[in-house]
Amino acid sequence: MYASEQPDTAVFYHGTRADLRIGQHMVPGYKSNFGAGKPSSWIYFAATLEAAIWGAELAQGAGRQRIYIVRPTGPFVDDPNLTDAKFPGNPTQSYRSQHPLEIVSEVETWQGHAPDVLQKMKDSVERMRREGIEAID
Repeated sequence: MYASEQPDTAVFYHGTRADLRIGQHMVPGYKSNFGAGKPSSWIYFAATLEAAIWGAELAQGAGRQRIYIVRPTGPFVDDPNLTDAKFPGNPTQSYRSQHPLEIVSEVETWQGHAPDVLQKMKDSVERMRREGIEAID
């Protein structure tokens, strides 16, 4: 899919701990939040705020959790880590691209998950890391 094929009303989000400015571009090549934390050749984003909240809450680092509204600058595809037989049809509307994402704005107010729900997800991510399950790159 190409960014130019999206309706003007399409909104995409990226959850992170990075402190970025409006107009800045996010690019692939940073350590993944999953598995061994290898640099990823993709940058991930979603059309749902819920998916971006998970991204912000699971992001590595010490910075404040942030959610940015982003604009893809090139082609993008469904995120294969979330669109297999377990989650047919891309219900999280999660995507990835090898092209930059432009920061359009920041979502200032959002509600994170309850501490017990977040801990279960973190435990699951840690279990997958111990089992050697890596993100599909």
